[in-house]
Amino acid sequence: MGQIGNRIAYLREKHSLTQEELSHKLDISRASLSHYEKNRREPDYETLGKIASYFGVSIDYLLSRTDDPEVTLDQEVGVFVDSLELSNEEILDKFTLTIDGTKLSEEEAKRFIAFIRAERSMRTAL
Repeated sequence: MGQIGNRIAYLREKHSLTQEELSHKLDISRASLSHYEKNRREPDYETLGKIASYFGVSIDYLLSRTDDPEVTLDQEVGVFVDSLELSNEEILDKFTLTIDGTKLSEEEAKRFIAFIRAERSMRTAL
């Protein structure tokens, strides 16, 4: 696992919060937070977003893509990267993405892609 747990623990301690306090604010269990901080488990995309929002840092910082907590992907670069993904209806129509026999909507496909990106980033940060 990468440094994500170290970064979460650092931010929590920097803000003088206990695991119990932070887990309550994030609406997750204290045990889950402990597992994240000890790099035993990785938070899902939604939880990553909550952590980043709470501390006012970028997800890129949590994933160790940058050491600057405020740096995010440049907007123009983000638009370009998104255009390369399975994120528009024309491409999604060519590939039938389904879960439990139901086709994913464009929005669901975008969230799925974002989740996979986050998961891969965490693995490569090892």
